[in-house]
Amino acid sequence: MTLEHIIAFNAVLIISILSPGAAFLMAVRSSVSGGRRAGIATGMGLGLIASIWTLAALLGMDALFTLFPWAFAVLKICGAAYLIYLAIKTWRGANTPLNAAPKAGGRAFLDGFLVNVGNPKSVLFAAAVLVVIFPPDLTGAEIAFITLNHLMLEMIFYTACAMILTAPAARAAYLRTKPVIDRTAAALLGLLGLRLLLGR
Repeated sequence: MTLEHIIAFNAVLIISILSPGAAFLMAVRSSVSGGRRAGIATGMGLGLIASIWTLAALLGMDALFTLFPWAFAVLKICGAAYLIYLAIKTWRGANTPLNAAPKAGGRAFLDGFLVNVGNPKSVLFAAAVLVVIFPPDLTGAEIAFITLNHLMLEMIFYTACAMILTAPAARAAYLRTKPVIDRTAAALLGLLGLRLLLGR
């Protein structure tokens, strides 16, 4: 493994994090509605499970899903159900004034963790990227380094995201347009859940 491999992996990972999806949407909404601490905690939950999926891909879990397709199906159904549950909850709360007490860090972390743990396609995506970028004969130390590198990149990104989105101007804009933003977020979460459920 060389520095070029890590740079290539990080470039692909940054593009993946920035692409519209349940994880990014969850991080944005958690930051603007729950405050900086909630946004960072959500990002930590998202980042931890995303890096675990990368570790699983490096250890060959994609092959396990091929051998036992029911395991993939169970994770996919659970993940889709959770996204749809979040969509319904967000839609129903769109007109509710923002709670003065921000979401507890532990709850925000769990929300982020559950959003990504229910997306087994992450391990298949990671496996596809890893096969292209890294040589096949990685050592245990190299696998650990790649996993920690992934975790750190996710943490840095979501912490920066929370810092930017909790600025007074961003929070004021959210409060002015909360029903529209929440219903848009709910619709996107619901569509992502259905896509995960119905996709192959």
